[in-house]
Amino acid sequence: MTSDPTRTEPAPDTERLRRRTAGVRYVLWDFDGPICRLFAGHSAAGVAADLVDWLAGRGLPGLLAEAERHSPDPHAVLRAVDRRHPGSDLVAELEERLTQQELRAARSAMPTAYADPLIRTWSAVGARLAVATNNSPRVVTAYLDGRGLLGCFAPHVYGRTRELSRLKPDPHSLHRALGALGADPAAALFIGDSPSDHEAARRAGVPFLGYARDARKRALLRDAGADTVVGSLEPLLGLVRR
Repeated sequence: MTSDPTRTEPAPDTERLRRRTAGVRYVLWDFDGPICRLFAGHSAAGVAADLVDWLAGRGLPGLLAEAERHSPDPHAVLRAVDRRHPGSDLVAELEERLTQQELRAARSAMPTAYADPLIRTWSAVGARLAVATNNSPRVVTAYLDGRGLLGCFAPHVYGRTRELSRLKPDPHSLHRALGALGADPAAALFIGDSPSDHEAARRAGVPFLGYARDARKRALLRDAGADTVVGSLEPLLGLVRR
């Protein structure tokens, strides 16, 4: 496997990365980004448009504001409907439709370079791993199982629930993971690729490592306050192996 070809800046120096990972016993992972590109072959914007069309087909085109109707983020569409009809059957149906779209996307998801061996190596040396994501846990489980990685995490996969107001940046999924692992937040590390991941880690008291596959992602994480951001997981794998 080769280095991530989208990397545009050097990774943080090895010493800074070593300090960030020293003493880590629990590793929490966001899913879409650090582990794989879920929508690599199945556009997230297309999924969002499908949700909007589904609502329009049920006579609810006015339920969303103009910006929400054109959002490329399916989670933004789902959250918008939940804010107006929290806990409703409509939200449950929409969430299930999103889950089915995510399951289809998982079949063509692109593994993040070096993620698979890093997960296996960290697990082999005794770290305990969990996923904390806004995606459906069914999707994460299906993907990890297909890659032969589920045993490194099971049963610690914490994803989207019916409580949509508690998606990240709310730290709910991180708190669930930490509680189930019996983990001290200070001995954990959360690997994420978005400002909402960084904010969730901050609110949960968990050190954060940003993963940015391109310059835009890196800038967003830096602007959010992330002080350690890598463009490839390769140097992290090297540290864990040593």
